[in-house]
Amino acid sequence: TLARSARARVGAAEGAAVRDGDGRSYTGVTVARPTFTVTALQLAVANAVAAGAAMLEAAVIVTAESTVDETPVSDLTPEAPVLVFEP
Repeated sequence: TLARSARARVGAAEGAAVRDGDGRSYTGVTVARPTFTVTALQLAVANAVAAGAAMLEAAVIVTAESTVDETPVSDLTPEAPVLVFEP
């Protein structure tokens, strides 16, 4: 999947992908720096919004975490499903 390949490409803790209402896909990976952290899902949604997406069809995240903050997706499209997979 796009989320798995994005995660593997940079060796990130998480990888995410979202699909917008026009069928375009956007990816994101966890970015952890000393002064800030961006989750994979936050980055994927931000990439979609920056490209003009007004709604999301669905999101996928690959993570070892037991809980996922779905807020970035639900903020844009409350009914969009968020699918969580283990690495």
